[in-house]
Amino acid sequence: MYAGVAREPRFAPGYRRQVPSPAVPEYADLAPLLLDPERLVRAVAGGALRGSEPPAYHRVELRYVDLKAGRRLQVQRFDATQAHTSNHDAEAATGEVEGLLSQAYGHWHVETTGGDHAVRVNKKGRAVVQRSRAATATVDRSHDRAKRRWLAEDDPVFAALGIATADGTIKPSRRDKFTQVQDFLATLEPVLDAAVAAAGDGPLRVVDLGCGNAYLTFAAYRYLREVRGLDVHVTGVDSKAQSREHNSLVAENLGAATDLTFVQGMIGETELDQEPHLVMALHACDTATDDALAQAVRWAAPVVVAAPCCHHDLQRQLDAQTVPGPYALLTRHGILRERMADVLTDGLRAALLRQQGYRTEVIEFVDSKHTPRNAIIRAVRTGSAATADDRQAYADLCRQWGVTPRLESALGPLSSP
Repeated sequence: MYAGVAREPRFAPGYRRQVPSPAVPEYADLAPLLLDPERLVRAVAGGALRGSEPPAYHRVELRYVDLKAGRRLQVQRFDATQAHTSNHDAEAATGEVEGLLSQAYGHWHVETTGGDHAVRVNKKGRAVVQRSRAATATVDRSHDRAKRRWLAEDDPVFAALGIATADGTIKPSRRDKFTQVQDFLATLEPVLDAAVAAAGDGPLRVVDLGCGNAYLTFAAYRYLREVRGLDVHVTGVDSKAQSREHNSLVAENLGAATDLTFVQGMIGETELDQEPHLVMALHACDTATDDALAQAVRWAAPVVVAAPCCHHDLQRQLDAQTVPGPYALLTRHGILRERMADVLTDGLRAALLRQQGYRTEVIEFVDSKHTPRNAIIRAVRTGSAATADDRQAYADLCRQWGVTPRLESALGPLSSP
């Protein structure tokens, strides 16, 4: 039986409880951490072991909460549409943890007050164990806790970027940027397991195309490195020499110049020694987002996360022709015409990514009061071929509106059926 603070339930004399075996032996070492209500901050399991039946829930989160009845282990199981929450007393917690560790999850990440512990199983079936000493001083046990901060306000990255003062206080004028960072990291987290699995035993390679001042680049690096405890190398690409110089200086001040590098160059001409596992394109202007998505497809990047900025290309195409049929009523007003172009652009981008073997979704990642450009295209490569119906629907939509998306042109022959 796993060691821990939970008490063994009482049974009749001679009864021996059947303890399920952990999915991999290394998971057994996590049980004492998961069953320690004083030290556990949060634990997450996700992904699936190769060659095993995937767990019924694609993600599980554990933490302890203080309820009126006392402290309980809270377990949240996530399926495709919602979270299912249950709370367990000390006696039930042992069996709950044993059962979860026996399921075929490919990765566990456990945050404790004494440091982080991670176990992930690579493509060869070998468990890779990582530990960090980044300790969490305080733990929130409230049932109705405030919105989670993926990076603490006093993380040095916020002061380095001018979002916080030297003592770690977020500047009132920069609160929107701080919120944007937190919500972006929340959006990034669900697809990280796919990128980590693709990295295998090596470092997680991340590229941010059109990084600009790199607020989200630096935040992603700090989260991956300090919170998730991953071995990560991030490259930021931008066409401006000023961005490269500024960002390189910030990386040096953070002591991260070895793992966080910046280069000057055009997105479509970016060359890397090794292809990335995660490609980001965050508010790259207009067709720069299309160039970034096309580059990610050429690399066959396992995970792509893009936050589109302005959408002028299709807007210009729509202005040069008659809008089809009944949609003329919607586009006769300038603001509605602009919004229609935004929706059409991102819808066609998502459709083209699906044709390239990506599971794709377009979601809101931050409230519009913090930034008007608040959509994210999130894509995970599955290799599944697009159906004939999907390709036909894309072709029909382009023909009806009389447009040719920039991403289709950037992909070239890759976009052909």
